[in-house]
Amino acid sequence: MDNEQAIEALAGAFSGVSMIISLVVLVVLIIALWKVFEKAGEAGWKSLIPFYSSYILFKIAWGNGLLFLLMFVPCVNVVVSFIVLWKLCKAFDQGIGMYLLMLFVTPVAWLILGFGSAQYIGPQ
Repeated sequence: MDNEQAIEALAGAFSGVSMIISLVVLVVLIIALWKVFEKAGEAGWKSLIPFYSSYILFKIAWGNGLLFLLMFVPCVNVVVSFIVLWKLCKAFDQGIGMYLLMLFVTPVAWLILGFGSAQYIGPQ
């Protein structure tokens, strides 16, 4: 086995491991989002349907699900995505710490919201 084959084998192994890790993180995120939806009084299965889950998330965070349509407006969507995360944190009576966690360590933040002691108090 020469160097080129060894590098290819290593790259293949790395790709496989990273794919498995990505799938595990995806499953954890799905479970956490399901729990967040249930805490907010919505059916958990709604978190599985792509555009409908965004509608419900905006409904949970903002009180008006149709505002998710702003995500289709270029440049506005960036600002709206930051605002909806902040409003989601406020809807669960969380502060700046949770917001920063949502921005930088998203899977952990969803797990804390879903399985932690945070209670849904409604859109603020």
